[in-house]
Amino acid sequence: MVADKGKKTKVEEENAEQIDSELVLSIEKLQEIQDELEKINEEASEKVLEVEQKYSEIRKPVYDKRNDIIKSIPDFWLTAFISHPALGELLSEEDQKIFRYLSSLEVEDFKDVKSGYSITFNFSPNPYFEDNKLTKTFTFLDDDGSMKITATSIKWKEGMGIPNGVNHEKKGNKRPLAEERLVF
Repeated sequence: MVADKGKKTKVEEENAEQIDSELVLSIEKLQEIQDELEKINEEASEKVLEVEQKYSEIRKPVYDKRNDIIKSIPDFWLTAFISHPALGELLSEEDQKIFRYLSSLEVEDFKDVKSGYSITFNFSPNPYFEDNKLTKTFTFLDDDGSMKITATSIKWKEGMGIPNGVNHEKKGNKRPLAEERLVF
């Protein structure tokens, strides 16, 4: 006697139900373990954050001492930026002229280090802009990895009020070349 291939036997159905219920149980146990791991990871992140904050405070006076020495080295920050493998390529000739007036640079983490940080560029009096401090703030938003960036609005001096202190005149209807720049 040949069984109808379209119909499952009662034994096959019971085996399938048993396998399905075992699979569901295994998945539920796996989720419980995953939840436990997530809880441990969150706790670890909090402990790491506490240590980061503690050492950030300990580093501050050392950074201050270092900054005092850096101030006595002519064009230190210009040289540092030009010498950096990635940043050096972003500095135009006009940026380099401006960076000659950069006297110090401060990086400040938010109280909650995971939330973001700000970079303050301190300038000596210069022919480009009125400001002696320009700050750029990077705020990390949620857990999706996106970031909000805000910056000081630059008060350019007379004749320097074009973006980045450079006059980009339009010639015809062509689009200007996109140019990566570092300055603010």
